[in-house]
Amino acid sequence: MKVWNTGAVLFVAASIALAGCGNKENNQAESAEAGTTAANTANTTTESADAPVDLTDAMTGYKTYGIEQCDQFIIETEKFVTAVKNGDLETAKALYAPTRMYYERIEPIAESLGDFDPNIDARENDVPDADWRGFHKIEQSLWVNNTTDGMAEVADRLFSDVQALRALMETVEVDSTMLVTGAVELLNEVSSSKVTGEEERYSHTDLYDFVANVEGAKKIYELLQPALQAKDAELEAQIGENFTAMETLLAKYKSGDGYVSYTDLTEADTKALSQALDALAEPLSQMGTILEA
Repeated sequence: MKVWNTGAVLFVAASIALAGCGNKENNQAESAEAGTTAANTANTTTESADAPVDLTDAMTGYKTYGIEQCDQFIIETEKFVTAVKNGDLETAKALYAPTRMYYERIEPIAESLGDFDPNIDARENDVPDADWRGFHKIEQSLWVNNTTDGMAEVADRLFSDVQALRALMETVEVDSTMLVTGAVELLNEVSSSKVTGEEERYSHTDLYDFVANVEGAKKIYELLQPALQAKDAELEAQIGENFTAMETLLAKYKSGDGYVSYTDLTEADTKALSQALDALAEPLSQMGTILEA
């Protein structure tokens, strides 16, 4: 058995004890520093998520989009009106649905500027018979009566209304409310009248309107995407995926440059469209809450 010097043992033990205390203090300091860093990172992330959202670019972008769509709307409406006034039934029928798509994309703006929606887009019984004018009145004549007769004055009034809408587009004040609710309102339009086949009850061109409303809603989502990504990346991704799913489904009903008649859809088709619409509308309805938080 080896015999240890007592003084040496005490010295070594004291050295070990002091070293242990030093290491413990260093570890505590390092842990505290790491905790502070983590807390600061968490606070920074929270502050970033809670920071006010600047939607100036998005609002400007939406006004620009509305003006661009309305410019094209005037051009196409003039072609449609000319065909109606010239008695060119087949050309008028061919131009009817594609022309309306420009309006359907920007309904949130049009509805904010006065009576343009009932004047341009009212269906029969939406307004008193004496006040009924616009696209759907002409639609009834083209498909039910199979003629353009008696529609010249209605066509002229329609073109005048579209020109007035374009003139007021310069004055529209796009705010955050129009943006965050506009996309949902467009999908509500689809849900309430397009997916039921009620909107285009004479021509059955409802899928054109359906697609245009979805495109208008997607444009708003795209303008808000950077802000939404910063606030809730998971929600932003979900909305994007659901738009893709909706567009993929609608592509099944393409026919040449347009879409099949709504009467060609089966019950299973309309059910699938409704389900895809609901799946898109639910997360989209949360967009405003996230951006305004």
